[in-house]
Amino acid sequence: MRIGRLGCFVAALALAAAAQAQSWPQKPVRVLIPFPPGGATDIIGRIISQKLSDAWGQALVIENRGGAGGNIAGAEAAKAAPDGYTLFFTSGSVVTANEHIYKNMTFSPERDFVGITNCASGPQVLIVPANSRFKTVQELLADARANPGKLNYGHAGIGSQTHLAAENFLYAAGIDARHVPYKGEGPAITDIVAGQLDFGVVNLAAAISFINGGKLRALGVTSRARMAQLPDTPVIAESVQGFENSGWFGFVAPRGTPKEIVDKVYRDTAKILQTTELKARLYAQGMTPVGDSPADFDKYMKAERVRWAKIVSARKIAVQ
Repeated sequence: MRIGRLGCFVAALALAAAAQAQSWPQKPVRVLIPFPPGGATDIIGRIISQKLSDAWGQALVIENRGGAGGNIAGAEAAKAAPDGYTLFFTSGSVVTANEHIYKNMTFSPERDFVGITNCASGPQVLIVPANSRFKTVQELLADARANPGKLNYGHAGIGSQTHLAAENFLYAAGIDARHVPYKGEGPAITDIVAGQLDFGVVNLAAAISFINGGKLRALGVTSRARMAQLPDTPVIAESVQGFENSGWFGFVAPRGTPKEIVDKVYRDTAKILQTTELKARLYAQGMTPVGDSPADFDKYMKAERVRWAKIVSARKIAVQ
């Protein structure tokens, strides 16, 4: 009899959870983005959130929380109620590299978040001001080697994907340069356009309109092959053998968020990522849709944490 009652109780809980997922969301969903408007995380997050809003019939309210390499937004997302009404749209660095860089983080990405899905991935691009003396990757490398530590580059904050992409480039090329951190990718690109910085290794999604508009010069892309969006821009690997780097952006939620809601967000996101419209919009930003499962995403983030631990240690990147 007890077993029968227990079985009925478990079944009732399962039905209640399924009903909750089917009726969710019943109010606007907050989407925390860890960088200011204008950067790739913000651009991609807004594109996908708008389509989810259309699918759910509820607003997805974007809240940009820049600062500390994404940790300010990460801490806020980690302590949010795990009810599905707070989602964290993050770049990969915040949830895989920052724990190796920031010694006093108030949250643990692995402990405090559950993966939903990796939405999109794409390369970075080495950019200089439109009037820069550097016309090629080789020219920039030659100057950096002749004047160690004299060039400067901007990025979206210590530990951000644009910081790590640049550090990975410097590491692979065997050169040094001074880094200038910003609170987001957009402000860093603005100062590169203005000629206040020598270069940056930024997400293609954030820079492509400035490149096409003649405000930035693209020297090289971090992908294995040339990008159709920038067919005349060589790959950096032509000058730095074996070099490759990419950024990615995805949804995570506070741990404890009901599995049924996590699965619903995953399924609906994966579905819209395969639509012709979303593919075209991401392609225009130099991005490729991913849409992997929560389990696969968690596994991928775990491997990324191991990879970035090695690079962070080699480059001695740290914030006390």
